Amino acid sequence: MPLEIEHRGSRSRSCAMARADLTIGLLNNMPDTALEATEEQFGALLRAAAGSRTVRLRPSSLPELTRGPVARERIDAAYWPLDELLEERPDALIVTGTEPRTPVLEEEPYWERLAGLIEWAEAHTAASIWSCLAAHAVAQALHGVRRRRLPEKRFGLYEHEILTSAPLLEGLGAPLLTPHSRWNDLPVEALQAAGFTILTGSKATGADLFVHTRRSLMVCFQGHPEYESLTLLKEYRRDVGRYLRDEQPAWPALPHGYFNPEGLQLIEAFRRRAEPARDAQLLAEFPMGALAAGLEARWQPGAAAIYRNWLQYVAVAKERTRRPAVAGV
Repeated sequence: MPLEIEHRGSRSRSCAMARADLTIGLLNNMPDTALEATEEQFGALLRAAAGSRTVRLRPSSLPELTRGPVARERIDAAYWPLDELLEERPDALIVTGTEPRTPVLEEEPYWERLAGLIEWAEAHTAASIWSCLAAHAVAQALHGVRRRRLPEKRFGLYEHEILTSAPLLEGLGAPLLTPHSRWNDLPVEALQAAGFTILTGSKATGADLFVHTRRSLMVCFQGHPEYESLTLLKEYRRDVGRYLRDEQPAWPALPHGYFNPEGLQLIEAFRRRAEPARDAQLLAEFPMGALAAGLEARWQPGAAAIYRNWLQYVAVAKERTRRPAVAGV
């Protein structure tokens, strides 16, 4: 089995199994409503990337995050406590973002823990992946590069140029598609001045994929290559619901480059009916099924290639540390 998700309760069974080629810690910090979906998304992506390599994925989460009772029960039962996960020394980490609660990262209740995790990953792993808010935390913690609020949500499926050759991009060609969903951005010039290398980007999104290498390879995504085909649709429907419940003032912007012409017509017809009425009950009539039928995850082959190259990097680095030193070399 190329990928095993090792929940906390399955550890004793897993220890009796054959040793995994790589053990990856997944810090799943997403809100309660997206907790299981995020675990499934990264699991599917790693499964597609692993090939014949056996990868063990151990989920964890920042303990300072506020959780509801259902998510807390799942985390307590199945997720590894962070300190225990780190004591086991995974070969690499994947760290997701979370929903921001304050305008600046250092005011978040988990900031000290996250900054310490960045330091730990740089010292104790060959490589790590940081997604969205977590990527912003890496830029700030390592070099003081602060994110900035965007005038509107950067939301949709975007094409990106490949800006430099790198092992992570082996086998890929432009344009590289990546979903984005965020309210904040990192200045490209500040990232470059701080020593980050931007691998993919566009005028619309700025830095898409960028890396920092000092003691460890830190791979940062402002986008979400792990998303499944319907993730942006679900986010759009959620935002429509917020509008209909009068929780936001304007009808949400469409996700860029995501829906086909038929889908856009369906949404426009629904908007014309729902916008004047502004009734939360109308969300039940949102054309979810018809829209889903016209969607496919066109970005996933590229995402799997990047993760496959990342796993190869981690595997080579792990083998290098195992190799005995040769006298005179």
